[in-house]
Parts: sequence; structure tokens; C-alpha cells
Amino acid sequence: MSFIFKQILVSSKFSSFSSTLTEKVSIARSQASQPFGLKQRGWFVLLLYASAFFVVVLIPAILITLLVESSPSIKAFGLKFLWTNVWDPITLKFGALPFLVGTLLTSILAILISFPFSFSTSILLGEFIPTGWLAFLFSSMIELLAGVPSVIYGFWGLFVVVPWVRHLELKLNVLPYGVGVFTASLILAMMILPYSASIGREVLRLVPQEVKEAAYSLGATRYEVVKRVVLPYAFSGISAGILLAFGRALGETMAVTMVIGNANVVPKSLFAPGNTLASVIANEFTEAAGKLHLSSLMELGLVLFFVTVFVNFIGEKVIKKLAVAK
Repeated sequence: MSFIFKQILVSSKFSSFSSTLTEKVSIARSQASQPFGLKQRGWFVLLLYASAFFVVVLIPAILITLLVESSPSIKAFGLKFLWTNVWDPITLKFGALPFLVGTLLTSILAILISFPFSFSTSILLGEFIPTGWLAFLFSSMIELLAGVPSVIYGFWGLFVVVPWVRHLELKLNVLPYGVGVFTASLILAMMILPYSASIGREVLRLVPQEVKEAAYSLGATRYEVVKRVVLPYAFSGISAGILLAFGRALGETMAVTMVIGNANVVPKSLFAPGNTLASVIANEFTEAAGKLHLSSLMELGLVLFFVTVFVNFIGEKVIKKLAVAK
């Protein structure tokens, strides 16, 4: 009887030892499977918060810098700086209207020129040839266009687009500048086309296959499916791509500076030389001698900042309304 009791006692001790060992092994495995310990995870989370905080603080820091540096110009000209059409560093008279008009003209015209091509390319790659070597070729060329430096576009515009535009102006009996708002819009259209085309392609590929198959089962043709099912479903995403391209066009500097003509006046026609907010800053910032001239250039940067923020804000509102309507 005592022997049996000893056996039971030994077996119970062994089972408790094995359970403890199993528990310790499982804890060790769980700790080994975790890449960080408690201290390391704390530092990692702190790094994540610091990075996010830096991104949040960056925009107010830029805004404060622009406000402080442009304060002499704001005190000197006030709100009339926005609608004054004179920019003369000699007489210290500065106004943003010529550059504001030039920026909006070139950007809107670039969107109008590029939209048919980007829209067609999105439908082609998203619906008609989503896979295969031809789709790979087209997609690679679009991505390559997005990666070309803006100065290369500017050189190509000077040597190819400007002579072509000058020849067109001669046929239209207008002054053959070659450079001007229309030339800058053509270059901008080429530069922003990859952005709207790539986003449109990805949005079209996100349309559920079941929705399209349901339309096909009802006897719809491919054209009808694209027109009545795919495009309405992806319209908000396509609009987002267009607005992203528009924001890209607003801030483009180097290529526009090389082909717009750099005239500090309100353009009288689409073929006339002009200037944009970004191009006049690039041209005159290093040569600004007086404090008021430099401050006026900083205020142009502030105007460009607010224009970009306003466009992004309106774009988000439009996209949300389109998404709700859909």
C-alpha cells in the first residue's frame, strides 16, 4: 500500500514537473517568436509616434516660416497684393496676379489636354489588356514617363515643342514666340499624364469581377459594361487621380520655367509668354537684393501654398460626394 502511494506521489511530481517544463518551453517559444522585448517594443512604438508627430508638425512649420518671412510684404501691400498686376523690383511694386493667372491657366489647360489620353490609357490597361506583354510594355512606359526629371522635359520642350508651336503660331497669324502659356501647358500635360493614367488603371482593376460578370450575364456588351458599370463604379477614384495630377501641375517649376517665356505680365492669349508662381520664385529668388523683393517672393510661395491646400481640400470634398452618390 505504501509502495502504491509512493508511486502515485512520484507520478504526480513528474506530471507537475512536465507541465511546468511545458509551460516554460511555451513561454520561451513565444518570447523567441516576438522580434522585440518589452523595452524594445516601447522604443519602437515611441519611434512610430515621433515619426507621425514630425509629419503632423511639418505643415504648420512650413506655414509659419512662410508667414514670418513674408510679413514685410504683407504689411506693405496687404490683400491688394493678390490682384495687383504689376511686378517691378526697380520701383518696389509687387503683385501676384500675373503669376496666379499663369499658374491656373497652365494647370487647367494641361489637365484638359492630358485627360483624354490618360482616361483612354486607363480604360485600355484596366479593361481591355490588363495582362500580357503589351500591357507590361505600356505600363513600363507610363512609369518611365513619371520618373523622367523635369529638366529633361524642359530641354525636350525647348528643342522640339517650341519650334512646332512657333510654326503653328505662324499659320494662325499670331506673334511667333514659340514659348508661352500654351507651350508650358503641353509640357505639363505630358508630365502629369502618368499620374492620372496610373491611378485610373489601378482603380479600374479594383472593380469587382462579380459585378461585371452580372452585367455580362444580362447580355451587356463590353462597351456597355465599361460605360454603365465600370466607369460609374470607379468614377471617384478617377477623379482623385485627376486632382492629384492637377496638384502636381500647380507646383511644377523647372520645365515650366524653361518654356513659358518668363514675362511678368498677365498673359493676353494662350500663345503669349507668361509666368507662374513657382517659375518666378525660381528665377528671381537668388537675385533678390532688397528685403521687400525677397519678402514678396516668399509671399508668392505662401499664395502657392494656400492654392495647393485649397485644391486638395476641394478635391477631397468632391471625391467624398461622388463616392456617396455612387
